[in-house]
Amino acid sequence: MSERSERVVSEVELAGRVVELVARLGGADAQAEVTVTRGELALTRFANSAIHQNVAESAVEVRLQLHLGGRTATGVGSAVSADGLRALVERVVAATRFTPPDRGWPGLTPPTEMPPPALWDVATADAGPDERAALVRAFVDAADGLETAGYCRTTSRSVAFANSAGHSAQGRTAEAAMDGIARAGGADGVARNSVERIADLDGAALGRHAAAKARAAVDPIELAPGRYPVVLEPAAVADLLQNLAWYGFNGKRYAERQSFAEPGAAQLDPAVTLVDDPLGATALPFDLEGTPTGAMTLVDAGTTTAVAHDRRSAAESGTTSTGHAAPGSATFGPMPRNLRLVPSGRAEAVAAVGATTPSGAVVDADTAALVSRMGRGLLVSDLWYTRVLDPKSLVVTGLTRNGLWLVEDGQVTRAVRDLRFTESYPRALAPGGVLEVGRRAVRQPDRYDGVWWEAPSLRLAAWNFTGGASG
Repeated sequence: MSERSERVVSEVELAGRVVELVARLGGADAQAEVTVTRGELALTRFANSAIHQNVAESAVEVRLQLHLGGRTATGVGSAVSADGLRALVERVVAATRFTPPDRGWPGLTPPTEMPPPALWDVATADAGPDERAALVRAFVDAADGLETAGYCRTTSRSVAFANSAGHSAQGRTAEAAMDGIARAGGADGVARNSVERIADLDGAALGRHAAAKARAAVDPIELAPGRYPVVLEPAAVADLLQNLAWYGFNGKRYAERQSFAEPGAAQLDPAVTLVDDPLGATALPFDLEGTPTGAMTLVDAGTTTAVAHDRRSAAESGTTSTGHAAPGSATFGPMPRNLRLVPSGRAEAVAAVGATTPSGAVVDADTAALVSRMGRGLLVSDLWYTRVLDPKSLVVTGLTRNGLWLVEDGQVTRAVRDLRFTESYPRALAPGGVLEVGRRAVRQPDRYDGVWWEAPSLRLAAWNFTGGASG
């Protein structure tokens, strides 16, 4: 048996020991959910075109949620000795005496058949600093003399779950990601990607893309605020997906009527289909409550079909969990964490038309095709510092970043200084708002392990720019 197989077994044993301790120390009425995670994160950072930091961490986390006497408490520990596990259980049992009554306790997940595990690549999980350094070197060399900065990371997790109802599950994940910029004359270009196999991470291609965009972004002009047609590149679209997930398809917000989502209503353009697919790559086949996960369509050709639920929000809404419990979901709400935008219907036909050679600000053929069919508008590379002004209508304000360009008659003509925007994301994606969806999606890494947003470029009818970046 391999070392990594032994680790999975040890995590299963640890979870089982905690459940046994809860029964012994908390009594027959104690209901426990235990998750044991062995996580490894390695990060290679670079700035001024040179690696300046290599860090790696390996940790074991034991998370216990306990319901006892009508009250619920949660504790986390890293000591896995017999004394350490006992101390964790004693601490959480004691905490239940001081927490308020939990009238919304949804109970435990019963023994349930688990789906097949997510993809697992040993080479990614075992990647060392040499492999990450080689990717950084490829990025820097491809930037051809421009100043570069960013990171390359690899992560892996082995996770076991057990509860007092006799349910258990286990799984493991691995991910490699790169996020870098190149700078020319004070202008930045960006390129990002997240993959489940480190062999699929192309540092040279990312470096070329970032450098091409940086060179095309120098000497920008001022442009008046207003509503402009836009092509949003995948990095910008990822921000739409993240905010739609947090505020729109969040089961707690939906139950509290703080979400725009209305299942059964045609709320978005028929060109848009949104699928949450944790098993598509770097996520586990179960959630924090042990509920199985799987692909779930949230929007089908523009029609909202579902929102994400954990057991608590599902009970409030009179439905069943969709497998979206996560740390903090009882407070912040369950949300999709692996959201994919795919073209549907009209968008599939339109996006297939045209084959334009990328150049300068446009670094891929998919985006080039969308730009070629825009009369006058803006090409947006990235959005940042986005903040929600109204959660219900999902009005967001933020800034463009890492490249903004004027498009005239299907051609990029000038770089533009960054602009502030204020826009309702559902309105921008509403029926008639989405003119084209690119065919090639790029997975954008998130700062949280196991979270990603898979986005193609989008051509939208209008986007509301409200002023300069400093306004």
